[in-house]
Amino acid sequence: MENTNAAKAQQTTIANDTIGTIDTHGMTVIHRGLRRESRLLAQLISEVAPGDTARAAVLAAHLRDYLMGLHNHHHGEDEHLWPALLSRVDLETDLVLRMEAQHERIAESMTRAEAALPAWESGAGEDARDALVAALVDHRAVLVAHLDDEETELLPLAARLVTQREWDAMGEHFQNATPKPKLLLFLGITLEEATPEERAAMLGGLPWFARGLWYAIGRPQYTRHMRAVRGAA
Repeated sequence: MENTNAAKAQQTTIANDTIGTIDTHGMTVIHRGLRRESRLLAQLISEVAPGDTARAAVLAAHLRDYLMGLHNHHHGEDEHLWPALLSRVDLETDLVLRMEAQHERIAESMTRAEAALPAWESGAGEDARDALVAALVDHRAVLVAHLDDEETELLPLAARLVTQREWDAMGEHFQNATPKPKLLLFLGITLEEATPEERAAMLGGLPWFARGLWYAIGRPQYTRHMRAVRGAA
């Protein structure tokens, strides 16, 4: 029995360290949520009536969550994906460096949105609202351009050159960097527009207790949260 278990453990280690064995589609599902939330935030904030500080507070909190999630997602790529790829590419080095440069531009756009947020949140003034919306529109433009580029050019490269262990390290980074109460929110953002097959694959990759937590607490909590954010009855 001990020999069998040792063999299985060795096989797992080999599989996790084997280049070209990963499925990158889950990243596309995550991107779908980022595209949606970046679009809806600009739209919903633009619709807030001047002086409606209660509504501004709800959307400001959601915007801060979104910015935190995006920062942690990109920082995981900066720390784990780009170095792994740069150690193995030759002709594609420029592609990886382009992804890094796009992250920098996205971070700058996020900083502009963060800087514009307090003035609008405090008084919900029309000018402050419009300044924030303009920053968010610019942010979404650079974000979507990057996501499109990453999905078309970078993910096929990662599928060929990254190990499962290296790929999983990005998810572990996100979990460690994100406050635990927010993890279910980001899971909901990812699952909202997932197909049944995508949803089954993503939930199937979670420990059993995390799946139970999602169904018992996370899913109804996410539904209530998004009704408040989107102004639904």
